[in-house]
Amino acid sequence: MVKLTLPDGTSREYDAPVTGADVAADIGPGLAKAALAVKINGEMADLSLPITEDVDFAIVTAKDEEALELLRHDAAHVMAEAVQELYPEVQVTIGPAIENGFYYDFARSEPFTPEDMQAIEKRMHEIVARDEEIVREVWNRQDAINFFKEKGEHYKAQIIEAIPGDEDIRMYRQGNFIDLCRGPHLPSTGKLGKAFKLMKLAGAYWRGDSNNEMLQRIYGTAWADKKQLKAYLHMLEEAEKRDHRRLGREMSLFHLQDVAQGSVFWHPKGWTMYRAVQNYMRQRLEAENYVEVNTPQMVDRTLWEDSGHWEKFRENMFIAESEDRMLAIKPMNCPCHVQIFKQGTTSYRDLPLRMAEFGSCARNEPSGALHGLMRVRAFVQDDAHIFCTEDQIKSETKEFIRLLTSIYKDFGFEDFIIKFSDRPEKRAGSNETWDKAENALREASEAAGVEMTLNPGEGAFYGPKLEFVLRDAIGRDWQCGTLQVDFVLPERLDASFVGEDGEKHRPVMLHRAILGSFERFLGILIENYAGRLPMWLAPVQAVVTTITSDADGYAAEVFEALKSAGIRAELDVRNEKINYKIREHSHKKVPAIFVVGKREAEEGKVAVRRLGGKDQEILALAEAIDILSAEAKGPLAGS
Repeated sequence: MVKLTLPDGTSREYDAPVTGADVAADIGPGLAKAALAVKINGEMADLSLPITEDVDFAIVTAKDEEALELLRHDAAHVMAEAVQELYPEVQVTIGPAIENGFYYDFARSEPFTPEDMQAIEKRMHEIVARDEEIVREVWNRQDAINFFKEKGEHYKAQIIEAIPGDEDIRMYRQGNFIDLCRGPHLPSTGKLGKAFKLMKLAGAYWRGDSNNEMLQRIYGTAWADKKQLKAYLHMLEEAEKRDHRRLGREMSLFHLQDVAQGSVFWHPKGWTMYRAVQNYMRQRLEAENYVEVNTPQMVDRTLWEDSGHWEKFRENMFIAESEDRMLAIKPMNCPCHVQIFKQGTTSYRDLPLRMAEFGSCARNEPSGALHGLMRVRAFVQDDAHIFCTEDQIKSETKEFIRLLTSIYKDFGFEDFIIKFSDRPEKRAGSNETWDKAENALREASEAAGVEMTLNPGEGAFYGPKLEFVLRDAIGRDWQCGTLQVDFVLPERLDASFVGEDGEKHRPVMLHRAILGSFERFLGILIENYAGRLPMWLAPVQAVVTTITSDADGYAAEVFEALKSAGIRAELDVRNEKINYKIREHSHKKVPAIFVVGKREAEEGKVAVRRLGGKDQEILALAEAIDILSAEAKGPLAGS
């Protein structure tokens, strides 16, 4: 007797082993047609897998979130089948599902071309139309190795040789194509549907090792239906339009070049925007009773050894040597903040101590991972550490989430999610310490009334963390803020305070950031607003430009009046047609253009054109400046 407990709590009993396909058909023909896989005790499995014991059971259809990874994995296999049908000499290697899609790495002497991509995608649709049954098989290890070697598939043979001896060698057959895979898979290629598209070609080293041979990687995307595919492709088009690297050039905000790979050359306009964000953050932190500090760029390796970062983070550190000392350019600020905390005697009455730094840090990111402002080597964190007692964790967490929510809202981000990241495999501190830290952070988050999703194994090496993930204007997620509970570093670096009992106690250290790095957050802002920044963040808030040279003198007066009102303005009296000048400044995303001609000069008025608007508004100069001044002050105008 086999008992299956369904998600709604009901159960079904069968006299003999049963497959998911059997159960789906038993429930109804509609479900039998829609079924893609099953979940057995929470784990995905093939519809054809026999169930021989009592289990929790669920049928997965295209409507379920788990189905996307399954569809994408099968899309990779269908792509591999298409490639080998078209180019029999090609070796297939590894092809997983990834976020938003899939890829497969191929060994081929000739490079794939865009025309090849079109042919492969066309053949994939043909394979789907053939609706080939996908059959799971378990092979003898040596038979599988011999099979692939005889086919000239040496990479697959290597993969099998590396699989632990106690694991099954699972093979999946679809038509004439056989691939090594753990599964599960769809019941047939027809279940994949037509909502997929091949996206791009790239190079990839075998097993990710630069000492190995270079393979060719084909990326694709796959979705549950064509509507989702269309929405994703539209999002990519929007993302391309909003690319901060292109907008950075057009708006003359910054540039990057190989002489300082991974570091940003901020232009005057970009630096103006940078300082606007930093000044805002500084005011918010001062209002929340943070004290601002500044710590050294280079610190002796002994501090990083004591903190544990040398062991965990050494490969990402830039090293400098002086005489007989080895120094590391700091990749983070926390050990330095502990050094300030340790100077003098701290009492429990001084806690919580909220210590902030706009700390310049550097991390030796791989050159291939660098991406504009989003991934750099030199950056500034809006970093802070709260030294507190265990009893203060709840209240400080609540206050931090309140502050973070308010700041995100001021920047225009109303929507974010929170992930709870627990202990990683490699970590410092005992299990008892981690139990205490995780329980404290979980209880504090619950007290703050926030909903969280679990992000297993992604905590920092010294403590669990909350990750705050923003959603931008086109639906992309960006992990920015963090809050980490740390009992480890204060112990390792011998930090203490004098308690109410007169004895020494270890503080708890809350590591927290809201923006993350200024560079990345500015990149997110530029893309979120497609360069059309809110008035208070815009590097140039207004341009005064003339219709004819008769108004040059009045334009200069308007320009000076704007500057006197604290508005970031530019003057354009070039001998160019007014429509040309308006287009140019609109292209540079200037929020307001003050157009003046002979009539405006005589009447003391301005014609105001807003970015993105087709009409202009005629206003008295004083009124126009008052309106612009109010907008330019931004969210802290009333504080």
